[in-house]
Amino acid sequence: MSTFYQLEFEKPVVAIEEEIELTRKAIESPGIEVPALGGVDSGIDSKDFNPNPEDLEILEKRRVQMLKDVYTDLSPWNTVRVARHPNRPQTRDYINHICRDFCELHGDRAFADDPALITGFGRIGNRKCLIVGHQKGKSTQEKLACHFGCAHPEGYRKALAKMRKAEKFGLPIVTLVDTPGAYPGLGAEERGQAEAIAVNLREMSRLKVPIVSIVIGEGGSGGALGIAVADRVAMLEYSWYSVISPEGCAAILWKQANEQTNTAAAIALNLTAKDNLKNEIVDSVINEPLGGAHRDPEQASKLLQNWIDAQLNELCEQPIDQLLEARYQRFRKLGEYTTVQPEAATAN
Repeated sequence: MSTFYQLEFEKPVVAIEEEIELTRKAIESPGIEVPALGGVDSGIDSKDFNPNPEDLEILEKRRVQMLKDVYTDLSPWNTVRVARHPNRPQTRDYINHICRDFCELHGDRAFADDPALITGFGRIGNRKCLIVGHQKGKSTQEKLACHFGCAHPEGYRKALAKMRKAEKFGLPIVTLVDTPGAYPGLGAEERGQAEAIAVNLREMSRLKVPIVSIVIGEGGSGGALGIAVADRVAMLEYSWYSVISPEGCAAILWKQANEQTNTAAAIALNLTAKDNLKNEIVDSVINEPLGGAHRDPEQASKLLQNWIDAQLNELCEQPIDQLLEARYQRFRKLGEYTTVQPEAATAN
């Protein structure tokens, strides 16, 4: 894992990982000079350090324990930071790991192609399906081209056009959500950003094929919901899903976004996977490898594929009429509440 970008709360883990790498090199090439351990609670004596396999095992165990300590009860704001980690797998990464014979489809046949939304047919396991997902980009050039994962109206229209094609061929749809929100620029608004998302919500609710959706990183507002009207909705363990980002919420409520207000906003928004599961916004939380998906993308992909396989196996056996009714009722019940009348005061 690249250490160019470090989360503040991960720095002790990154330090011991560097020591592990140096120790491994010293064991494999005894002649090279390795700095003595320093600044890391490794559990081994760094004086006159002469690394051996037992030392490496001690360091590995210490690393695992550190990760467990750090990632147990991670705060909502730190969860947001993990979801934004630049090494976190994106849609193309998951496609490369879990899809075979993927054929990307471009363009909305009205205005342009939007690289912030990827669409294409492929096989997940033995099942043909349509894959739709946000792409933020990895390099600076790709991030700029993908608008940092913020899709334009043509992206949502492209997604819907390909979903209708999947419906025509009777293929299930898998969507991967990873966006801070839809692109808010003038051009996007002129081309009907809100209308494009609204049409997607309406049309996805009545597509006559199974749909599963997973929030793999950020799930921001309508930009996320525009491809997330599904029969089953899940979140990866360290993703977030909310009507607004913590910074946006903090700027509205406290007129400034800083460490303190962002932390308070993240707590108030109930945006973590656990919170969304408790509030019945999502149906499942998919576990991530120890230390987050950015530490083991391959294992994260396997866990994601297992969940997709299980859901599609179940959904594809259901009659379409029942599927559509259940999908409709699933989203109708979101936001339901009960008004309780206060009891009248008892007169003395």
